[in-house]
Amino acid sequence: MITRPLDLAAKLQPAPRTLDFLFFVNGGLIVLFFMLFGSRFVLAPGLGVDFVMPEMPGANAGAARTTHVISVIRPGLIFVDQGAINFEQLREWLKVQAGQTREPSLLVRANSGNVPVTVLTDISSAAFQAGFTRVVVGAQEPLALAP
Repeated sequence: MITRPLDLAAKLQPAPRTLDFLFFVNGGLIVLFFMLFGSRFVLAPGLGVDFVMPEMPGANAGAARTTHVISVIRPGLIFVDQGAINFEQLREWLKVQAGQTREPSLLVRANSGNVPVTVLTDISSAAFQAGFTRVVVGAQEPLALAP
């Protein structure tokens, strides 16, 4: 009696047993909303926490608007809007995207520690062959340390 002085549990009404179907309706609505409005990246692999863009002074000054973005994690692992693809699939994706967009441009976000320059030049070459007018390799400004 000391631990429950108001005895609220005795004053509660029991849960109605006629509304058990609402549990399944709620579950179905949640699944429906995830299918209609959910992101395709919820359960897909992403960039990860160890993805680091290269740093370059003046990177913000050279920023440009692009129509397409790809992320290169390591040679052979490239992420586009539809998910992970390899280099041969990237060539086909670039051709399709260049055909759908007027004056397409490509932003390549490459992991600074794992992507050699030869991979970036191969991607740039494939993009220009597919019909892209501009290829931009992403970089970020170095963090300024406080004095």
